[in-house]
Amino acid sequence: MKKILDAELSVNTMKLEQKGGKVKIIKSKTCYVKFMVNGMKLSYVYNINKDGKFFLERVSPYPLPVREFDMEGTVVDLILFDVEQFRNASKSKNIQEFIDVSLQINKTVRSFEHLFLYYNVEKERLTELHNKLNEIKELITDVRESSERIYYDEDSPLLRNADPNERENMIGVYYDCF
Repeated sequence: MKKILDAELSVNTMKLEQKGGKVKIIKSKTCYVKFMVNGMKLSYVYNINKDGKFFLERVSPYPLPVREFDMEGTVVDLILFDVEQFRNASKSKNIQEFIDVSLQINKTVRSFEHLFLYYNVEKERLTELHNKLNEIKELITDVRESSERIYYDEDSPLLRNADPNERENMIGVYYDCF
């Protein structure tokens, strides 16, 4: 099986290089992490890249690439914090609607990319799209400001038990990422 995979890798590498790509093959560690939270599947994948950094992505309940981190421990803490957030959010009677909206947003991003890659769109139409996105951002802000907040950072057992300097770092990293 290894010989077949190596041969396939060689063929695919050659195809990419023939089209001008620079290919660097690395042996790396990839971790798939799954949690069940009140009947909801949460899954994450992270791997170490060629620069020795860890790239994290939430796979479900909706895909969300996060970013690179220098240390695996930060990735693990961030996953645990995210799971905590979902554990709290799963108590909402509207959780499925939130997930559905997030999935719809992901589909919209793919549709926009398709538009960008395959069509010559007039500048005025792009301005129109930009304006609609600004309206959506404003609506999100309005909804947040008119809704009751039900979770605060100090509610987190993970944060409560962390060193104060580490706690501030985790909060900052989390909100920068998700």
